[in-house]
Amino acid sequence: MNIDINNLSLKYKDFEALKNISFKLESGKIYGLLGRNGAGKTSLLSILASFREQTDGSLTIDGESPFENARIMQSVAFIYEKDYSDETEKVKGMLEVIERYRPNFDKEYANYLIKRFKLPLDKPVHKLSKGMQSALNVTLGLAGRTPITIFDEAYLGMDAPTREIFYKELLDDQAKHPRTMILSTHLVSEMDYLFDEVIVINQGSLVLHEEYETLASRGASITGSADKVDDFIIGMKQLNVQQLGNTKSVMVYGDLNENERQDAQLKGLEVGPISLQDLFIHLTSEED
Repeated sequence: MNIDINNLSLKYKDFEALKNISFKLESGKIYGLLGRNGAGKTSLLSILASFREQTDGSLTIDGESPFENARIMQSVAFIYEKDYSDETEKVKGMLEVIERYRPNFDKEYANYLIKRFKLPLDKPVHKLSKGMQSALNVTLGLAGRTPITIFDEAYLGMDAPTREIFYKELLDDQAKHPRTMILSTHLVSEMDYLFDEVIVINQGSLVLHEEYETLASRGASITGSADKVDDFIIGMKQLNVQQLGNTKSVMVYGDLNENERQDAQLKGLEVGPISLQDLFIHLTSEED
């Protein structure tokens, strides 16, 4: 299902959470939605999930507005960190509820994930640890196999090994059952390899929307002897500098042509890809 966003704006009284945002998302891809706290990520996703309606502009899914549209709403799953302190339903019961309302729900796959995350079926959800509640959230999201599946920081309660299980299962299931995945996250350096395309929002405005590989080629890391690195990067935009002894590594922003890359090699410098996290910090800090 394709998503088309045109001049989308959202205001809360005098505060403009989203400002004339426009972009398109094709089905079958994993999108990384990045932005600092308060950038407008959750506001955008809440409109996409029909939790609220925009102030101006349009957002359509397969040409239809999702707001109060039962057919479209059934095709969008919004998975986010919830407060389960009053949820007395057991894990097994939660799965049954999702199965009832999600036509693409795969019960067998859900049970596989339950075992993978070591979730107790007969334990009330409010008695689960924070990490287990997060694991339950992503289980519901993955096993639901909804055409548009949104994960809005739904995995923050997990420890690192459990997040790795989630990432692996997400990629494996996406390969077998392609859908539109949107991952809103602050864990940029940990999750960047998951993304087909990257969307960056800052202060309610769209900063960029590009393929991950294209974005990564916008800059380079230059590593080697400090004096040679300093000489090579004269006039280049620097994003990040690290130095240990006489070895220096600098992230630079901007395309390096073939002659520049050959020149770096002749000087004994190593040229590597840019970090998405460094680029993200650069793109969002310039707005301050």
